[in-house]
Amino acid sequence: MKVLVVDDDPTVAEVVVGYLERAGFTTAHAADGPTALAMAFAQMPDLVVLDLMLPGMDGLDVCRRLRERGPVPVVMLTALGDEADRVLGLEVGADDYVTKPFSPRELVLRVRSVLRRVAGPPPSAAPVVLRHADIEIDVAAHRVLRAGRELALTAREFDLLCFFLGSPGRAFSRDELMRRVWGWEFGDQSTVTVHVRRLREKIEDDPAAPRLLVTVWGVGYRLEVEPGCP
Repeated sequence: MKVLVVDDDPTVAEVVVGYLERAGFTTAHAADGPTALAMAFAQMPDLVVLDLMLPGMDGLDVCRRLRERGPVPVVMLTALGDEADRVLGLEVGADDYVTKPFSPRELVLRVRSVLRRVAGPPPSAAPVVLRHADIEIDVAAHRVLRAGRELALTAREFDLLCFFLGSPGRAFSRDELMRRVWGWEFGDQSTVTVHVRRLREKIEDDPAAPRLLVTVWGVGYRLEVEPGCP
């Protein structure tokens, strides 16, 4: 699988490319946003490792432009402590993020994790269809319909929605969602908040007054069981 590494720091780029190639990936490198977009549009990679701070065009703009072309997975590199930037990255469609300084081994694990989520279950897995209200998920096809209309979800949004549909009526804390949905024992809980908000924008008639994915104050979130819901 091909990974495009976008970072203007040659030392960081060399380390990331080296670890990814030793892990079996084919890589390409771009040092700025316009070059990255040109390379991606010429041949879309399987995943992009994208630094937030780039010359000329920052990582957020690059991520937005990539999302306009298709659902290519993005793992964003952000500076330690820049929570607002991480949240913005998730809001424009990044699937995951790693804070600098980071362990290259951790980055490789995050890349593999995102690619597994995008690929979905193995072909031999039995077909699974989840339904709730007017939402239908074909898990094997990685396809979500709402009232018959297909929704465009990121890999992380898809995993989160599947988890909620598998346990309607039960409240989950943000910490529990991070552990059970993405397998994180630690991390920034704003990740969950951002993705719940993004899901509401796609599955709720009025995201500001959600009726399906509701907030349980002091706890976390719950997929509401409404009359007539399966």
